[in-house]
Amino acid sequence: MGHALMENRNGLIVGAAVTHVSGHAERLAALHMVELHAGRPQKVILGGDKGFDTGDFVAELREINVTPHVAQNTSGRRSAIDGPTTRHPGYAVSLRIRNQIEEAFGWAKTVAGLRKARHRGLPKIDWQFTFAMAAYNLVRLPKLLGAAQP
Repeated sequence: MGHALMENRNGLIVGAAVTHVSGHAERLAALHMVELHAGRPQKVILGGDKGFDTGDFVAELREINVTPHVAQNTSGRRSAIDGPTTRHPGYAVSLRIRNQIEEAFGWAKTVAGLRKARHRGLPKIDWQFTFAMAAYNLVRLPKLLGAAQP
């Protein structure tokens, strides 16, 4: 499975990893990637889909001073995201922006050729995935720089 960490302001990929498929791979990869950014002076917020709404994952994020802005999973169980978090105006923004990560995965599958693995072994696929995410950032840069100039 390929995992990517995106910053919300510009939609650039700041972290990429590949793991073996398991029921907890997404959450473990997210914790590993966000830990590298958790010690920063500015507030770190992690957005995600309903699969990240588990009590242990949310508790671990709060433990490393990362605010979880994950979609609430209310289908038959209690959500780990509390009311004060969902009432914050940034929560709705995070839920809207988190869909931008799908653009990077779509680009990687169509343009970068990641629809089908061409290599064997986790290290080689990890290299190919990380390279594709870096290339996606390079494709996005001219649009971002053009928007910044008057």
